Amino acid sequence: MTVDYPTLATAIAALTHGETDVIALMATVACEVHHSDARFDWTGFYRVTAPELLKIGPYQGGHGCLVIPFERGVCGACARTGAVQLVPDVEAFPGHIACSSSTRSEIVLPVRDATGALIGVFDIDSDQPDAFTQSDADGLQAILDAVFAGR
Repeated sequence: MTVDYPTLATAIAALTHGETDVIALMATVACEVHHSDARFDWTGFYRVTAPELLKIGPYQGGHGCLVIPFERGVCGACARTGAVQLVPDVEAFPGHIACSSSTRSEIVLPVRDATGALIGVFDIDSDQPDAFTQSDADGLQAILDAVFAGR
């Protein structure tokens, strides 16, 4: 199954129209994206809450790590570099943080506000190896940019 990102983007735009609270926006995006594809085992945000520090935000799925420093893991790499992290095999990623032993692949995208400041990262884990593609990265980044940077 592949996500119809234009349809998902339209649904999320309708649900978030007029909302300015970042946590409410994150909760809605996490829910809608999580339920859009069976590959998505854990879907959620880690928020920048202090210099070089991420803390868990709204998510769907089992428990997540509560705190992730920028220098650790896939989420930290995304926050540190500002680049999408597309990881086909988490076991091969140096410094991967195993919040769940079932995770096999992961995609993490930067979340920026209207000023371009990093406000968090959007993390999706899959229990399937090599579950994510560049099409996922492009579709998800477009949604994040529209919801968070477009306001």
